[in-house]
Amino acid sequence: MVAVKLSGWRWRGRQAWRLHPRAELGAVVDTVLALLEKLEEEESVLVEAVYPPAQLPCSDGPSPGPGLAVRICAVVCRTQGDRPLLSKVVCGVGRGDRPLRHHNSLPRTLEVALAQCGLGEEAQVAAVRQRVKAAAEAALAAVLALEAGLSAEQRGGRRAHTDFLGVDFALTAAGGVLTPVALELNGGLCLEACGALEGLWAAPRLGPAADEAVAAPLVETMLRRSARCLMEGKQLLVVGAGGVSKKFVWEAARDYGLQLHLVESDPNHFASQLVQTFIHFDMTEHRRDEENARLLAELVRARGLKLDGCFSYWDDCLVLTALLCQELGLPCSSPAAMRLAKQKSLTQLHLLHHHGPPWPAPSLHAVPCCPLESEADVERAVHQVPLPGVMKLEFGAGAVGVRLVEDAPQCHEHFSRITRDLQGEADHPGIGLGWGNAMLLMEFVEGTEHDVDLVLFGGRLLAAFVSDNGPTRLPGFTETAACMPTGLAPEQEAQMVQAAFRCCLGCGLLDGVFNVELKLTGAGPRLIEINPRMGGFYLRDWILELYGVDLLLAAVMVACGLRPALPTRPRARGHLVGVMCLVSQHLQALSSTASRETLQALHDRGLLRLNLLEEALVPGEYEEPYCSVACAGPSPTEARLRLLGLCQGLGIDGPSYPVAHFLSHFK
Repeated sequence: MVAVKLSGWRWRGRQAWRLHPRAELGAVVDTVLALLEKLEEEESVLVEAVYPPAQLPCSDGPSPGPGLAVRICAVVCRTQGDRPLLSKVVCGVGRGDRPLRHHNSLPRTLEVALAQCGLGEEAQVAAVRQRVKAAAEAALAAVLALEAGLSAEQRGGRRAHTDFLGVDFALTAAGGVLTPVALELNGGLCLEACGALEGLWAAPRLGPAADEAVAAPLVETMLRRSARCLMEGKQLLVVGAGGVSKKFVWEAARDYGLQLHLVESDPNHFASQLVQTFIHFDMTEHRRDEENARLLAELVRARGLKLDGCFSYWDDCLVLTALLCQELGLPCSSPAAMRLAKQKSLTQLHLLHHHGPPWPAPSLHAVPCCPLESEADVERAVHQVPLPGVMKLEFGAGAVGVRLVEDAPQCHEHFSRITRDLQGEADHPGIGLGWGNAMLLMEFVEGTEHDVDLVLFGGRLLAAFVSDNGPTRLPGFTETAACMPTGLAPEQEAQMVQAAFRCCLGCGLLDGVFNVELKLTGAGPRLIEINPRMGGFYLRDWILELYGVDLLLAAVMVACGLRPALPTRPRARGHLVGVMCLVSQHLQALSSTASRETLQALHDRGLLRLNLLEEALVPGEYEEPYCSVACAGPSPTEARLRLLGLCQGLGIDGPSYPVAHFLSHFK
């Protein structure tokens, strides 16, 4: 059969169409010619094939009447990165010999609709859902691609976009396979049908969870769009440009329409050409931060910069940034809170004495430690801190110089080596030596390691994202592998989030995006350290990919005194499992089978996610990861197996770097 119908806004919801057998070409032509006379501007006549409904086995056995047909409505939304995401599927069931439309059938779920037609086998239903998802998301992708080629006038305005789409499908059998065939694209009718289905549970306690509501992804998109509009044109001062791993900042700033002004010690930094104003200022000696903050404030005023906010994502510059914000009257957590979080022993000792209220108190999560500035301090510390312990730089970053020590001789040996090798900023730029090379000894606690990335505003928790880390290569603590979202049980995940939140509040960190490293022990979460800035390495990229939340955008909004509008319970859209590559372990692979060009090509093809963390392949005793490579999957097991196979093929896996062991926590 062939359907001939009018297309245009006047005919929405009206059955202005005719059916003809395919062989009756003359009748089809006559109908088309007759309808052409009724056309107005921007209307058309459509000639479409009619697909017969699939003959599903009725659950009650053969019926003497006409069979049942299923009409499937899928709502798909634009999400972060202009990617389509299926939001909800709602179906109608009716007689197979009559047109089945939204308003002449009751809404029901796909599972119920197929079961009523005799198809209840779980695997078959899942296959149909997956085909609907793929077809609906492809439909919106096609619309977005079409819009991208239109002018602002053709789209209806500079900010006009299609953010959601309803796709109606008929379920037919093609080659013995149940296949959804797209009938039409619409907006309001599909949302009405989904709303009617959700309205079946009128009582709040019986209603669907908020994150299952059809409008949830659409609301997220609206909030994200609003945030972009609020931030477009904002003037922000960035203190410290960072390295290659922070290149995304400048790309994102251009995308968001931010006007950035940069303070940086390196006059030749690549970012100096990517900002509105570049202020070259030597701030490597951070023990002079108070004086430098006053000088920088004078430079900002002298240049006439009208700033909406000031922020930093670079460890070394966090206290200076807080002092500068205080000088300029801009929003920020207090300098005292930043100092407390920046010095690791101060953080732990302060929280150890923070017994509440509220309860549970932050002291429950702190770990005994002792600051070290001399050999005498080391001798005293080994009698105060239970061994084995962990020695690390007070102001360090990237786990450089962190080591497990099992007895007093190892403590003295490691202290002497760090004191000799890492004396100042020139010995290892970017790891905090501008603050000095003081160390601390803290108790080693057994357990799994996790990162919690938090967004706080006015002391309120707006969002939290938990990731899992794999076992490290003891006696060092350089990160080996990670997984997101966490595989912890919901109660344990909640404990980790609350522990991170309470530790931040206990230090006075009320506004900002913070990264908190913890271990989950048998007695609960224990604090490793607080990084009073957004998470480094791959974390911003992974959270953006999985949850559609940009920590950078949240950070700059807080810096401008604006509350980020974030989903309260964001849903992860899959799983990511990644492994770190080290020059000391992978120099041969990184120079051949896993070269930067090879990894980038695999990234561009969507076979892995590459986060480049260092620019050059320079081996050294105190190293940081060169890059992170990760694979995505619908489950952590599938993502882990994909990554393991990739690492074996690229030469990243080996006897001295057993990737399977590092990924063993992620089931």
